[in-house]
Amino acid sequence: MVLALTVCGIVVALVVLGLFVFGLRRRLIQRSGGTFDCSLRWDVPDKPDTSGKGWSYGVARYNGDRIEWYRVFSYAYRPRRILERASIEVAGRRLPEGEEELALLSDAVILACLHRGTRVELAMSEDALTGFLAWLEAAPPGQRVNVA
Repeated sequence: MVLALTVCGIVVALVVLGLFVFGLRRRLIQRSGGTFDCSLRWDVPDKPDTSGKGWSYGVARYNGDRIEWYRVFSYAYRPRRILERASIEVAGRRLPEGEEELALLSDAVILACLHRGTRVELAMSEDALTGFLAWLEAAPPGQRVNVA
């Protein structure tokens, strides 16, 4: 009986520690400011796929001339993807369709982009989209910016 309680106590302590580390990581990412919730789908086929597959929920952070994207369900402190402002080409926007509505946040708008020849889709709220497009348009003089 004592062994069972000890094992249960250790398991509960590990779960609490894991949740604490998730929260701490999120706070450290947000500490420098300029973050927004952003789902990402990398290397999307040419034909729009509305099955909801391939989406990863994450947090994006503005850092100078680039966007750093972090997976939410990860302990890694380094960004999973980095998108440079000069390499992002906006191809269009659309609302989620089919099973995408279940895979994404309720108020999400999908922005189709090209980043160095790779098709990328970003799903974010309308407010975050406005900020993202303003950030793209605010490129320093001489940088080519393509915002659809």
